[in-house]
Amino acid sequence: MADLQTQAEEIHEQFSDHLDVTVEEVEEKLDALVTEYSVPVDEARRSVVNSYLDEAGMERDELAPGGAEAALVGEIDEDEQWVDLRVKVADLWDPGHESIAQVGLLGDESGTIKFVAFDTSDLPKLEEGASYALGNVVTDEYQGNYSVKLNRTTTIEELDEEVEVGDDSSEVEGALVDIQSGSGLIKRCPEEDCTRVLQNGRCSEHGQVDGEFDLRIKAVLDDGEVVQEVIFDEEATTDLTGISLADAKSMAQDALDTTVVGEEMADQVVGHYYRVRGPTFGRYVLVDEFEELSGPADAEDVLIKARSM
Repeated sequence: MADLQTQAEEIHEQFSDHLDVTVEEVEEKLDALVTEYSVPVDEARRSVVNSYLDEAGMERDELAPGGAEAALVGEIDEDEQWVDLRVKVADLWDPGHESIAQVGLLGDESGTIKFVAFDTSDLPKLEEGASYALGNVVTDEYQGNYSVKLNRTTTIEELDEEVEVGDDSSEVEGALVDIQSGSGLIKRCPEEDCTRVLQNGRCSEHGQVDGEFDLRIKAVLDDGEVVQEVIFDEEATTDLTGISLADAKSMAQDALDTTVVGEEMADQVVGHYYRVRGPTFGRYVLVDEFEELSGPADAEDVLIKARSM
C-alpha cells in the first residue's frame, strides 16, 4: 500500500533520532492494524506513533514536525497536522485546568479557531488583540470541531501589521428532524489534552479510560431545501431541553441506561422549528445562540410545504 509506505516513512523520520527502527518495521505495524484488525489508517498511525512515544519516553510535542505548511484557520480540516499561521488573538478566556497556560480564539481572514497552550510548553504568553506568526502548531479535531495546540516546538513572532479577522459565523433555520447517535449523556476522555467522546469506554487515542460525563445534542435542521448538521454543547443543550448534567446523570442512574437521556431530549425537540447561530467547523454549526420559531405541528407543515416547492 503506497499510502501506508508514505505514512511509515513520515513516522520513521520523526523517530529516527530516538529509536532504532526501520521504515519496513513501521510499515509492518501499520499494515497489521489496517489489514488484520480493519483499523482506519489515521487511527492506526496514531496508535503506532503513541507506541513509539511510550518506547522512547517522549511527549507528543517533542516530535519533529517534519515540515509545517502555511495554512488559513478556516481551511484546517485534518487532525494532527503541523501548520504555520499568521493570526490575530481574537479572544482569550480563563483556562479550565491548571495544566493549560492559555486558551482562546485565533483569527485570520478565513475565520477563527480555538487554540490551547499547555503550561509544560513554557511559551511566551499571547496578548489579546495582537497579531503573530506562529510556527509549528498542531491541529486537533473532535465532533468535527478543529482547534490548534501550541507546543514546545512552536515559534512565536509578533507582527507589526494587524491581521484582519473574518466572520465565520453562520445562521441557519429549519425543522429539527433528527438527533444523531452520540447525543444526550456522553463520556469524554479525561486526559488533559483530549476531549474526544468515548466509544464503549475507549478513546481513539488513549485507549480504555474512565470518562467524564458531558451533555450534547448532534441535530439535523432541514428547511426543505438544505440540510444542516448542528451541535449543541452542554450549556446550549440544557437551555434547549431544560435538562442539566446533574438531571441527566440522575435519569440514567434511575433507568440504569444512559440512552434514556437522548430519547427524552428527542421527544422534546424533534419536529420543532429553530433558528441557530454559531461558528462553522467542518460540516457542523456549533450553536452559540438559538431561537425556537414554532412547535412540532407548525414545523411539520412548514417542512411539507418547503419540500413541495
